[in-house]
Amino acid sequence: MRDTPLSNCERLFLLQAIQEKKRLDGRQTYDYRNIKILFGTDYGCCIVELGKTRVLCQVSCELVPPKDSRPTEGILYFNLELSPMASPAFESNRQSELLVMLNRQLERCLRNSKCIDTESLCVISGEKVWQIRVDVHVLNHDGNLMDAASIAAISALSHFRRPDVAIQGREVTVFSPEERDPIPLSIYHMPICVSFAFFLQGSYLLVDPCEREERVKDGLLVIAMNKHREICSIQSSGGIMLLKDQVKPVEMLLLVEGEHENHSSERIKPFPVLLCFSSFVLMQRKEGGKFGFAESLPIERITALKRDEAPVEMADVKDTAEEIINRTESSTEVYPPGLKTRERSAASPVLVATGTAQVGEGIVNSWGLEEDEDDEVIIEDKGGGTYNHNCICK
Repeated sequence: MRDTPLSNCERLFLLQAIQEKKRLDGRQTYDYRNIKILFGTDYGCCIVELGKTRVLCQVSCELVPPKDSRPTEGILYFNLELSPMASPAFESNRQSELLVMLNRQLERCLRNSKCIDTESLCVISGEKVWQIRVDVHVLNHDGNLMDAASIAAISALSHFRRPDVAIQGREVTVFSPEERDPIPLSIYHMPICVSFAFFLQGSYLLVDPCEREERVKDGLLVIAMNKHREICSIQSSGGIMLLKDQVKPVEMLLLVEGEHENHSSERIKPFPVLLCFSSFVLMQRKEGGKFGFAESLPIERITALKRDEAPVEMADVKDTAEEIINRTESSTEVYPPGLKTRERSAASPVLVATGTAQVGEGIVNSWGLEEDEDDEVIIEDKGGGTYNHNCICK
């Protein structure tokens, strides 16, 4: 199933909004969407939410023979899937051009940058090594899949633990987590991708484009960097030629502390946030502290489920309540006890203020009684005595 194309009116509206430095979701030109990283109950399970874009990553491992060209190094395998559940434009069991491009960019960002120590994955040289498999599943597509996939992959790799092994001669014994504590991967640095979309032949630049903004873009520049400001990979797509002056805003964003003279009023926020995340995880690992799933165990916090918090404005609650009470006039009507049923049914609780009711002051409790009261009828008999007879009068 193909996705519905944009109409000419929508395309012109988006381009005009970009020229006026306005975006559909209210962000500024260089603003990143909110990032949420959720860790599952299993090691290596991670869900990343970049706005409405959701990506699930699961890391697993197995013992396999090494490659002949590198007998002492482990294997890193990346697999990214685009299912129709994420977007109607994706087709199942078919490799699209977008899927191939995302897979290659993810491999360049994480495997070619040597962020994982593959030699530590060797068990027996030339015979058995650990193969780390990274499966990335796109749950919802709302633009900028590459950034969300890179964050999910490096987060899942930092959260993953492989089983411990023992070697006796040529025999390899793999221990379960109950027998020995699993071992984390050796991570040198954490490269993170940042995407820049160019519009109108490179005249305008946006960071973290959404799905509709990606449809009208002319080119896309994806740069992966770590906290040491080292470029791990760079990828340009779209067939647009970028001049030096057009790439200056990108250079300003990556330098974090620099400010461009034409954009001095706009603070650059996305990349420092990602770098702080990577440096925090590495710092916790070096100091032996707990993070991720291990951090959530002492406080008994469930990380697999979430509930969005709704902000409530509480600044003027007291003044508003006093104003409502002052405007309200208390009722002076009091219903004395002893009223008949019909009169009691017509009586209502005394309203003190808007949205409140007062029950019990001057009102007889009529719960459990019939709507029509049984009228008492006195009948005299011939012997001069009287007796009471209750009947229902209609």
